[in-house]
Amino acid sequence: MRTLLAFKDAYSNEYDESVIGCEDHIKLALQAAREGITLIKNENNLLPLSKDKIKKIVVLGKLGDKEVIGDHGSSQVRPAYVITPLQGIANAAPKAQVVYYNGENLDHAKELAKDADGVIFVVGYNYDDEGEYISEDEFESYTGAAGGDRKNSLGLHENEIKLIQEVGPVNTNSIAVLIGGNMIMMEEWKESVGAIMMAYYPGMEGGTAIGEIVFGDVNPSGKLPYVIPFKESDLPQVNWDTTSQWYEYYHGYTKLEKEGIKPSVPYGFGLSYTKFDFSDAKFDVSDDSVIAKCTVKNIGKIAGDEVVQMYVGFKNSSVERPVKLLRGFARVSLQPGESKEVTITCPKEELCWYNTKTEQMELEQMEYEVYIGSSSADSDLCMGKVTL
Repeated sequence: MRTLLAFKDAYSNEYDESVIGCEDHIKLALQAAREGITLIKNENNLLPLSKDKIKKIVVLGKLGDKEVIGDHGSSQVRPAYVITPLQGIANAAPKAQVVYYNGENLDHAKELAKDADGVIFVVGYNYDDEGEYISEDEFESYTGAAGGDRKNSLGLHENEIKLIQEVGPVNTNSIAVLIGGNMIMMEEWKESVGAIMMAYYPGMEGGTAIGEIVFGDVNPSGKLPYVIPFKESDLPQVNWDTTSQWYEYYHGYTKLEKEGIKPSVPYGFGLSYTKFDFSDAKFDVSDDSVIAKCTVKNIGKIAGDEVVQMYVGFKNSSVERPVKLLRGFARVSLQPGESKEVTITCPKEELCWYNTKTEQMELEQMEYEVYIGSSSADSDLCMGKVTL
């Protein structure tokens, strides 16, 4: 009912076009970008860059000066303006010289990198790479936006991989900002840069958020909504020439966990410019929910947000189930030295499984593992048990 009301309200005549792109919408777009962008790697605390020390920064990659907001098809949006990564970086460090180059000539890119205080690669995908797949037979009669699924690889384009591999080591302050709608493999090039940030398609104010995070005006707090494997073969495979496709039950982090495969970066992972400590984990059951609590403390020197995650495990299940599943999360904002108790609840109905024989969702009466922490990795979680 709530969904139907929201849908009806969205298409009612109560709002005219003057509210589209209003100040509140812009603020929300910026908040989403700030809170969603995910810091994956930050070797030797390379980020944030110091505005006082950075006099010249080089932005490399064809997406650096593009409006990277996603699809040009059915989900296309038309904001009044878009802040590109290049604009956002320049706005965040107004006293620094910001040089942009698309990276086509590697020798020229190396020369620029040698003479800079920092290098930011903006690489990844746009709607041409990640639109809905269209076969060659269908393409001639297709009238929508161009594009298609990433058929050849889940990694970066070959020229972007080469750009990072060859130019990244030239400058010790090298950062990769990834653009795209889903997971991007990193193994071929991740050691060539000191920091990696996933910006996704960050929207009209995405460039602003990128610049703010790079220079420390905003502390990153996003978490990965997918797992990053070491090998593409660890994920479900697709036969592009088939007329039908069967997808197994397990995919993403549940597939890797079920098969005992360690990922390159776990599901739910995301770094901050500060450090958080988890303690005093407690697990309980109410009439209708499973409850996980813990105390989170900011043990670093700057304010930051942590996204606390709750997982439930099914080790004792009598049917085929995942090792564990994300069943709740909560964002907590903490000043340096501050601590708060975080409580996450999972309705019992979300622990049910579908019995094909009875054609009903059923709750198993057994002992469940319950986890709370900062990512799906066992090393990032506190664990307890409850009986239902």
